[in-house]
Amino acid sequence: MTPIRCLLPLLLVGCLSCSGHAQSPAETGPQPTLPAPQKRWIPTVNVAPATGWPEGMAPAAAAGLSVAAFARGLDHPRWLYVLPNGDVLVAETNAPPKPAEKKGLRTWFMKRTMKKAGAATPSANRITLLRDADQDGVAEVREVFLTNLMSPFGMALVKDRLYIANADAIVSVPYRDGQTRSTDVPVKLVDLPGGPLNHHWTKSLLASADGRHLYVGVGSNSNVGENGMDMEVDRAAVLQVELATGKRRVFAGGLRNPVGLAWEPKSGALWTVVNERDELGDALVPDYLTSVREGAFYGWPYSYYGQHVDTRVEPPRPDLVASAIAPDYALGAHVAALGLAFHDGAGWPAALQGGAFIGEHGSWNRREPAGYKLVFVRFVDGRPQGAPVDVLTGFLDREGNARGRPVGVAVDARNGVLLVDDVGNVIWRVAPAGGP
Repeated sequence: MTPIRCLLPLLLVGCLSCSGHAQSPAETGPQPTLPAPQKRWIPTVNVAPATGWPEGMAPAAAAGLSVAAFARGLDHPRWLYVLPNGDVLVAETNAPPKPAEKKGLRTWFMKRTMKKAGAATPSANRITLLRDADQDGVAEVREVFLTNLMSPFGMALVKDRLYIANADAIVSVPYRDGQTRSTDVPVKLVDLPGGPLNHHWTKSLLASADGRHLYVGVGSNSNVGENGMDMEVDRAAVLQVELATGKRRVFAGGLRNPVGLAWEPKSGALWTVVNERDELGDALVPDYLTSVREGAFYGWPYSYYGQHVDTRVEPPRPDLVASAIAPDYALGAHVAALGLAFHDGAGWPAALQGGAFIGEHGSWNRREPAGYKLVFVRFVDGRPQGAPVDVLTGFLDREGNARGRPVGVAVDARNGVLLVDDVGNVIWRVAPAGGP
């Protein structure tokens, strides 16, 4: 890449519109419309500058809902886990150092872009416990639960141990009901793909119902394999880890960056949201919500949305493309779907009963922004139906600044939905107006 090509996106950023959501309904649903790829010499880069929330402001909730801050003043919160007693664990975290990252103008530009988006904060490397003892929707207890971690992300409680997915390994500490702080030294269960690059560093975590396995979402080390496929071993995959032995294996592959993991309550199937590849145009490739079939291959990097070949990848692998299956539900291109939580909807408006809440962090690789909101996808008989429904919006102001960016999603002990906002440094709680 020449210096001119690297610097031109800097000029492009300032002239792009941030005034609204450009996403077309055709980009979403079980059968999205996929346009022809557009390979631009100058990549589209449109980053919403991170400003945070002005005093007294909050996201806009859909009709029949109310929203309030569950906790403020956190340090780049990213992920949530609700303990059986209702306490909430939040991972305050960010990317680990990447000493193998390539030097040059492109890296400099991307770091500048990350800083502008509010993603360059040093990692606090801790888990904080929040407790709403009086059940008024606001956490009045805040305790540092565990520190000195390595870019922690996913969490899962299995019996009396809390498992934490660091950027490079799963570790665990003992846990007892009601505990607010751990002084135990974390014990490593198994290494995870990490290393000196660790491009998609987040590692989500989900325990099986029988407590025998953990499932880990591991993103790719590149956009489309440009760093070499030897850098992608056990990446772009959901891994299965046996708790008794620590043995790991690929449960399903070809998933560029699977983040949120959850069990669909009626079918018991494993589902995930996946961030797809960039630089093929504003409407390609849709990020998606899909069931995760054991042994399945979902295309990355050789194809997308089934068997649509990505001709940028060398050498091609027609054998793998032939086996690639299409995901179940498109969420729209570049929305950056991260958080995923299923909810029965008891006491909620009819349009929001029985389905999945998804936190969309927001786009950077399209001319007008998409994502930057919490959405709901209804499920019928274990399958997603209809169009995504906006639940929380207003994360972008009229000038295109990011007041906040949605990340992790969880259902709390009183059937409210918690949403992490890593730019606002806040956890929002949304629930039916007047309760629960």
